[in-house]
Amino acid sequence: MNTQIQNLYNKAQKEQRLIIGLMSGTSMDGLDIALCAVSGSGAETDIKILQFKTGEYTDDFRAKIKAIFSKKQVDLELVCLMNEHIANTHASLINNALKEWGYQNDQVDFIASHGQTIFHAPQSLHKLTDYPNGTLQIGDGDHIAVKTGIITLSDFRQKHLAAGGEGAPLAVYGDYLIFSQKDEDRVMLNIGGIANFTYLPGNLNAAEIFSTDVGPGNTLMDQFMQQHYNQFYDKNGAVAKTGILNKALLNELLKCDFFDVAFPKTTGPELFNLAYLKDAQIRSATENIHLEDVMATLCHFSAQTIAEAIKRCFGNEAKAQVFMSGGGMHNPLLVELLKANLPYSNFFTTDDLKINPDAKEAVLFAVLANETLCGKPIDFGNRQGVPSVCMGKISLPA
Repeated sequence: MNTQIQNLYNKAQKEQRLIIGLMSGTSMDGLDIALCAVSGSGAETDIKILQFKTGEYTDDFRAKIKAIFSKKQVDLELVCLMNEHIANTHASLINNALKEWGYQNDQVDFIASHGQTIFHAPQSLHKLTDYPNGTLQIGDGDHIAVKTGIITLSDFRQKHLAAGGEGAPLAVYGDYLIFSQKDEDRVMLNIGGIANFTYLPGNLNAAEIFSTDVGPGNTLMDQFMQQHYNQFYDKNGAVAKTGILNKALLNELLKCDFFDVAFPKTTGPELFNLAYLKDAQIRSATENIHLEDVMATLCHFSAQTIAEAIKRCFGNEAKAQVFMSGGGMHNPLLVELLKANLPYSNFFTTDDLKINPDAKEAVLFAVLANETLCGKPIDFGNRQGVPSVCMGKISLPA
């Protein structure tokens, strides 16, 4: 047997595995790095976060990603080069984090890398009948494995596509294993660039679980802040708080076929972007309103679309147990509006479930990797969008 395959086999057999989960989202604020101790698999999975940090991106690196991000036409040479550059940068951030935490690289068993999404194209968005669902994450796993010396699992979304899904959201798999609770219906709400949630029924029936995107979380607000305020995001909702909701603009923002599509569904900045906002402003004759009023309205837009999606599951008087994660949970105005739109629901963060909400997405990929190595596909029933598969390509360091 090849010694690398033997090493993989031996590590997968360990009672407890150290797995680094990585996540770099559409906000591109940095690389979330979660060092996790994982034992068991499936319903017996036990996971603890040993260390967590966000490795910061330089302005130059962020600009290079943005040059190829979420655009139908890009420089193909740059895409090719960035596949390697992103992986090398991520590997360097991992090596630095391990040194900072006092770990040797050979103490870590596996890396689970989401990669950097540069384009997401489900059929519901591209509408090209001759083409399948598509998504593209770059940051090659072989480069990470070689540069860190750690077996790396990456490119998780392709198996989901191959099995009939849209490549996203993948949170359903990890959410089910980590957060399900008998006799309590839960909504695991992640407010990243795009907002998504997983519904976890208290009867623990995997065939009833689903995860879906619901619309913009932070992406429109972030893009607007970057364009007009030269800030990556609206910290603490400070700008939006000074604005006033423009109902005419909000009504136009809400006029999108995506919101009528049945769950589960996916979307991205390919749809919800500044061009989308501009079209809504033209239709509502609000092109000249104050910038802070636009920000306030965008915040209301995110809150309303999230709330309406939850009401579709629980009714207009939704009594949901909502556990938040993602950058949007740090926006007090957005959270306030969510609570106002869902007055009968209870809101928590995943801190209440002993998982750092900022680390949650990275942790979920560590769980996905663990299932590929040590578990087996979970039977989610024969449902569109939730294929019962294990995910992740395996890259050996030598």
